[in-house]
Amino acid sequence: MFRHGNEKKNHGSHGHVHGIHNANIASTREGIRAIQWSFIGLFMTALLQVIVVMHSGSVALLADTIHNIGDAITAVPLLLAFKLLQKKPTKRFTYGYGRVEDLAGVFIVFIILISAIVAGYESIDRLMHPVEIKNVWAVIGASMIGFIGNEAVAILRIRTGKKMKSAALIVDGYHARVDGLTSLAVLFGAIGALLGYPFADPIIGLLITATIMKIVYDSGKTIFARLIDGVDPDIIDEIRHAVDHIPQVKDVTEIRARWLGHNLVGELNITVDSQLSVESGHVVAVAVRDQLRNQLRHLENVVIHVDPENASGEQHHIGSRSASSSARS
Repeated sequence: MFRHGNEKKNHGSHGHVHGIHNANIASTREGIRAIQWSFIGLFMTALLQVIVVMHSGSVALLADTIHNIGDAITAVPLLLAFKLLQKKPTKRFTYGYGRVEDLAGVFIVFIILISAIVAGYESIDRLMHPVEIKNVWAVIGASMIGFIGNEAVAILRIRTGKKMKSAALIVDGYHARVDGLTSLAVLFGAIGALLGYPFADPIIGLLITATIMKIVYDSGKTIFARLIDGVDPDIIDEIRHAVDHIPQVKDVTEIRARWLGHNLVGELNITVDSQLSVESGHVVAVAVRDQLRNQLRHLENVVIHVDPENASGEQHHIGSRSASSSARS
């Protein structure tokens, strides 16, 4: 879709090209499928662990189970976010609903934090009030189930998240992977109890709590960077490198990019020969747009501003606005 100003062949005029890329609809559907299957897997894993906790009294397994339940719950806001992504932009939400995915990521971080607090409280309480672990072999079996279930979910979420460039889904995937490792930690706690070291179980529970807090810190940095429009600097370099392959582009003066969920949107100012007509400048902008689409798979939308060499750069537009304001005064 293109929007133009004056279509006459005026030399030295400014122009814009807007490119909308809908290829990410398929990836959104793939994300929905990954969330649905991961929810089923984690729910079944947590259910089996709950049964063992009720018959064993293992606080380490309880901490791991609480975390697995929290991990399963995080699938709900992600699923709602991806469902909203399928809706078309409106006059109120002109950029669509991609930011909802990032907000779902905030909710995920919050859920992880709550699970850390609960697990820590239970572990400290069990240190102060020891309880004998029963059915140790069942605890060992449940920890192995927890590891296998979480690792399967982690692989699915991370692989799909990286393919989609979804920070929320990737964070949730690594969350599941660490859950799997903490399930193995429960195994060592149960072995310690089996060998006559009852405090091994709550100590492992505290180690799990510390691991969860590390996830909160790392995940929070990733998600909140997206919320304030942070991008990997390599993306900016990639955009500039792609545009450099267009011979008619004399310079790229401004590049801006941000993520809306797992969709990338960008704006850039390119400089062309001042003698080019509006139509010729438009052709160059189309070439830039197509090049960017080919190089950046997740680029959903790009706005390209075409400047002549004698008025290149954002400072000329700022000056024009100031002059217009003075004239109206």
